[in-house]
Amino acid sequence: MNRITEKLKEDGKLLSIYFTAGYPELQDTVPIIRELEKHGVDMIEIGLPFSDPLADGPTIQESSTAALRNGMSTELLFEQLEGIRDSVKIPLIIMGYFNPVLQYGVEAFCSRCAAIGIDGLILPDLPLDVYQDEYEAIFKKYGLLNMFLITPQTSDERIKQIDQASEGFIYMVSSASTTGAKTGFGKEQQQYFERIGSMQLEHQQIVGFGISNAETFGRATQMAKGAIIGSAFIKFLTREGKEHIEKFIKSIKIPA
Repeated sequence: MNRITEKLKEDGKLLSIYFTAGYPELQDTVPIIRELEKHGVDMIEIGLPFSDPLADGPTIQESSTAALRNGMSTELLFEQLEGIRDSVKIPLIIMGYFNPVLQYGVEAFCSRCAAIGIDGLILPDLPLDVYQDEYEAIFKKYGLLNMFLITPQTSDERIKQIDQASEGFIYMVSSASTTGAKTGFGKEQQQYFERIGSMQLEHQQIVGFGISNAETFGRATQMAKGAIIGSAFIKFLTREGKEHIEKFIKSIKIPA
């Protein structure tokens, strides 16, 4: 069974961390993954840098630009991740834009992911209908889960379609803005969380966008299975480096 599916069955709320491959330094990808697992992260989203990351806020955009300047590429990421399953057991997801996947070749990309031990992909600009018509069979062939996004603007009908098409978790975007750490959630977000919670979807939700500390993590996971932190973690890496990752994780997952 896929590691994502297994992880979603575990008790408790899940913390997923997003970071950009090849940032802050080109060779930091694997050390960051190992440190995150060592200090209790449940899942990791490895960001594949792209030159035009429209859905991302300034922090992730800047890290993506820096990673590309460092020399990160799709092929180099695959090379860095060779053998990662010798030491890392938690789910690993590649998140990025569909253009680099298409350029690499969708089947070739999925094949490399499977060989390395990647569990799933998050490709926000790959529409559900295009995925189902053209690529779903390839993903299934290589045992990869494709996670779809919903937002406060997504209709109930569309959410139900996504729920039906999903196999892992549903990526629940907390707001209609770009990614970025927020200090808290407003009334609109809370109503959205409650709306999705009341729909009793078959697949669990992981909340992303705007999670930056223990308070927002707690709020986001009141009705969801887990939450994703990206921008706040990248800011921490920029400021304090990968040597102090334990400090960041402890600030989020405060023991009950």
